[in-house]
Amino acid sequence: MSSEGTRALDFIFMLTRQDRTIADCLEVMDLIAPAKLKHIGFKDVGVPPAVLHKLADRIRAAGAVTYMEVVSTTPEACLNSARVAVDLGIDRLLGGTDVEAVQAVIKGTKMEYYPFCGFPSGHPTKLGGRPDQVEQHCRRFIEKGCAGTDLLAYRATAADPLELVKAARRGLGSGKHLIVAGSVATAKQIADLKKAGADAFTIGSAAFDGSYAPDKGHLLSQLAAIQADCTV
Repeated sequence: MSSEGTRALDFIFMLTRQDRTIADCLEVMDLIAPAKLKHIGFKDVGVPPAVLHKLADRIRAAGAVTYMEVVSTTPEACLNSARVAVDLGIDRLLGGTDVEAVQAVIKGTKMEYYPFCGFPSGHPTKLGGRPDQVEQHCRRFIEKGCAGTDLLAYRATAADPLELVKAARRGLGSGKHLIVAGSVATAKQIADLKKAGADAFTIGSAAFDGSYAPDKGHLLSQLAAIQADCTV
């Protein structure tokens, strides 16, 4: 890993609003082609599986890593979403909490798994849990062979978001990937996440509603602003 001053965070653009994949995700993929994004994802809810198949194919055709985040709220629905991810050939599966069950579903694939740490609940998802619990979860994930964790830091209900990031970093150690998802919407948050030890973050709604760079009107301008802030 490069020094803190030059390390860039990975920006994962989520084709989502309010924790759901947007209905016109295929058209948006065509629109954002000039941005040459390297990491693009979506949620397991919002559009039918047939649309997700086309979307995953377009993301791969664009040369980007594919992500799917599971926000289903029942154990069986989460496992069904993992089966969908296998069918889609997703590169990185985010979310869920039943590590062993999900790993059994994706066994034999090259998919990397990043379960939720802490105690996620509801939809849109909120996150319960203390820093020590998040650190403990991350240590267990590594023992079970996960690639890292998906941390809903800015959805926390009982702890400081950055303290959760630091705790997750301690639990994962230096060799595993820490993705912060949900409600990242400002350049300051990106800078804070970088300092606290995150490797990547997701943004969806803040780009689509124009709130990330409120002085700019086009989606491509929002994405350019986010990309620029990843390397500051």
